[in-house]
Amino acid sequence: MRPLFRPLKIFSRQNFQRKFDFCIHSPINPAKPLSYHSITSLKTLNPYFFPINTRNFEFHFLGRVKTTHFVHSLVDSDETTQFQRHPGEQIAVKVQNVLINHRNSSEEEIEKALGQFELELTDDLVVDVVNRNRFDWKTTYMFFKWVCREGGYSPGSSVYNEIFDVLGRARRFDELVQVFDEMSERKGLVNERTFGILLNRYTAAHKVEESIGIFNRRNEFGLMDDSVAFQSLLMWLCRYKHVEDAETLFHSKKNEFGFDIKTWNIILNGWCVLGNVHEAKRFWKDIIASNCKPDSFTGGTFINALTKKGKLAMAMKLFRSMWEKGCHPDVVTCNCVIDALCFKKRIPEALEVFQEMSKRGRLPNVTTYNTLIMHLCKIRRMEKVYELLDEMEQKKGNCLPNDRTCVFLLKSLRNSEEVPKVLERMKRNGCQLNEDAYNLILKMYMNWGNEERVRYTWNEMEKNGMGPDQRSYTIMIHGLYNMGWLEDALSYFNEMTSKGMIPEPRTEILANTMNIKLKEEGGEQGKMSITNTNKSSRPAHRRIRR
Repeated sequence: MRPLFRPLKIFSRQNFQRKFDFCIHSPINPAKPLSYHSITSLKTLNPYFFPINTRNFEFHFLGRVKTTHFVHSLVDSDETTQFQRHPGEQIAVKVQNVLINHRNSSEEEIEKALGQFELELTDDLVVDVVNRNRFDWKTTYMFFKWVCREGGYSPGSSVYNEIFDVLGRARRFDELVQVFDEMSERKGLVNERTFGILLNRYTAAHKVEESIGIFNRRNEFGLMDDSVAFQSLLMWLCRYKHVEDAETLFHSKKNEFGFDIKTWNIILNGWCVLGNVHEAKRFWKDIIASNCKPDSFTGGTFINALTKKGKLAMAMKLFRSMWEKGCHPDVVTCNCVIDALCFKKRIPEALEVFQEMSKRGRLPNVTTYNTLIMHLCKIRRMEKVYELLDEMEQKKGNCLPNDRTCVFLLKSLRNSEEVPKVLERMKRNGCQLNEDAYNLILKMYMNWGNEERVRYTWNEMEKNGMGPDQRSYTIMIHGLYNMGWLEDALSYFNEMTSKGMIPEPRTEILANTMNIKLKEEGGEQGKMSITNTNKSSRPAHRRIRR
């Protein structure tokens, strides 16, 4: 890290327990996250050339059928295709299956397989395929390169932006830079979303210098360096715990962008989510001494920091004083107080605040209900949980259950027969499952020993572009090991690494242990190197007979 961005003392940092969402007013669709991206390359984005100014179950009913066989079926198998797809989606699924079947093939073999299709390439089709296969960056990147070489079609901004997100998520920045260089040769393709994805992925990889260098190149692509874009950069830096760098940049750009309370709040929130109350207090005093008047979010952010450090009495005092002084706490602050009270097992007081919100004009939202449901599920107050769930469905709007509601309800279940009921109810409410929900369901079915639902869940994840990701493979590897199926567990390990996914340390240690055990038993599988990332040892798929 260059000295310019490390002028402050390095303080010990603690992992934050929850996040605050920033809402910045802009002409951009509020339903989508603000994105201000730019790409770096050795040629175009090198920041050094652009200095900144400033569980064990056994599947007895399976006999000796390999677990990996029942899990890994194709996306468009008859069992999982229970609805009529749009023609465009059917094509995307077919292309996705080609990529799945050739994930360990050479680029030439993949291109040959794709060439058998008579595809009418469009941005929507390419984006659909990329999103469905985004957890396997290698085959997705090969598909993208094939698309670019096809005559009569030139990818648009949406395609480039999605491939940037895939490569950035996989930390493949050399490939990302190469694609950006190609994109930048065509005028008008680089947009705000491009910059947003790039800033997100570079800061997520803790490449602070590069992120700032990207921001400084906005003008080259006809984008203005306004306060909203600057606030977006600060938000990404703070989100990935580079608060000191964000504050230094904040002060160095004061003459260019000025100071408003929204910008102050971003830095304050950064220190608070780190759990550094000392720095948060210092910055709070700086705000009070400035010409910017604190707003409800400022107070709410500080209340959040106090509650996370167990200073609930002080937080409640500030919370009450805000009501008295007319600076009414917003719903986010009320949710924070409710969460803190529930965490301290003061459920009745939390329910009082919940009731008081409506009386004072602060209507609860889905987060309010989710907070109460989460803590009530932990203490098995299920009657109250479903009472709140009924209330959410009656109110509708921003109180409708979401994916987090689904996760909390799923965690409270005790057997596999209850899962479909919860999922069906969530579906009626328009709730879409995310990666967390799918992985939770996969783990639950593995622990319960339900092979049919494991297979179905895996297929649904692939079909909907929600995995399998690194966590999915980790669940399968450890689950199969607990059942004594070492060869199958190792084949999953090799498939995971062949996709470029980095295993957790505990998983890598487990893989080494399994190889040693198999070698001692004289099994041929014990000779397999866990570092072989070229070919998967996964046997060809064979569907389980009912």
